[in-house]
Amino acid sequence: MGPVTGKPRDEHGPPGRTERSAAPAASVAVLVRDGVLPMELGLVHQLFGSARDPVTGERLYEVTTCAPRPGRIRTDADFPIHTEHGLEAVAAADTVLVPASHEVDELLTPDTGPGPALREALTAARERGRVASICTGAFVLAAAGLLDGRRATTHWLSADRFARTFPQVTVDADVLYVDEGPVLTSAGEAAGIDLCLHMIRTDHGAGVAADVARRTVVPPHREGGQAQYIRRPVEAPDLASTSGSRAWALRHLGEPLTLARLAARDAMSVRTYSRRFREETGLTPITWLNRQRVDRARQLLERTEHTVDRVAAEVGFGTGASLRQHFQSVLGVAPGAYRTTFRPRGQGGGGRPRS
Repeated sequence: MGPVTGKPRDEHGPPGRTERSAAPAASVAVLVRDGVLPMELGLVHQLFGSARDPVTGERLYEVTTCAPRPGRIRTDADFPIHTEHGLEAVAAADTVLVPASHEVDELLTPDTGPGPALREALTAARERGRVASICTGAFVLAAAGLLDGRRATTHWLSADRFARTFPQVTVDADVLYVDEGPVLTSAGEAAGIDLCLHMIRTDHGAGVAADVARRTVVPPHREGGQAQYIRRPVEAPDLASTSGSRAWALRHLGEPLTLARLAARDAMSVRTYSRRFREETGLTPITWLNRQRVDRARQLLERTEHTVDRVAAEVGFGTGASLRQHFQSVLGVAPGAYRTTFRPRGQGGGGRPRS
């Protein structure tokens, strides 16, 4: 998973199902405008539409396409789309996603904004649930004032313009997405996949998100951020990669993994290894390793009856106290509470957390 800021939503967040009982599917509205990228519209429908309750197989989300005004919408391809729904769909949604429109996004400013009706609808959506953008859709959220005083990201090609136009927003151009609670933003096009999977994971756990990823044949986590895609001077083709040690580390998370040990796997000095690792992933080796361990711990908490101490030992944190510290730092929740929330019915969920 790419670097990300913010914590999973708490009791004031969107109504993701925290109990495995029969509940209405959460509503997702995709707000499109002239110039929308069909890929971004499609990925939202594909990912949220593929999310299923692991026990009942029921859909977890209902996705609706809407526009500021219903009717014909131009795309950036050679075909239009037709939307039957207007801003009333935004008003009814638990989650609102705003894909990019390269026709108009970079023309938006705090003064030229998205229009009073759309601004009001997005503001209400943020107060009621959550609002997210893909690519330059962040310009819409910023122009509506939703990102004031917050961190955000957008496509790296547009990040400088975004920062100049909206100085009240802290722009991080290196990450794949930023989670600021009720407002989320993602980087260029395909980073919308990472953002959608993150929201599904936040709502329903790592297992559901991983199932969606398998259905759509994408990785459940993508290492690093969009910094790795920014054009840089061409390097010598014989420079070594850290991919070998990363693959090896994933198979040995329960062992003591020092920086020196990882560097030795790729026959590099610690200094060279650390530099290459960050260039390739956007993360330091230790940050990457801790995130992999937290992700493995999430899987074990969802799928096994292991105590927190045993989970900590198997993923390499050593003690339950260390696991709790890292879990709280990354996810904003304790391991026991996470297990209670995301363990499916019939597998020990809903009872007293084991800690």
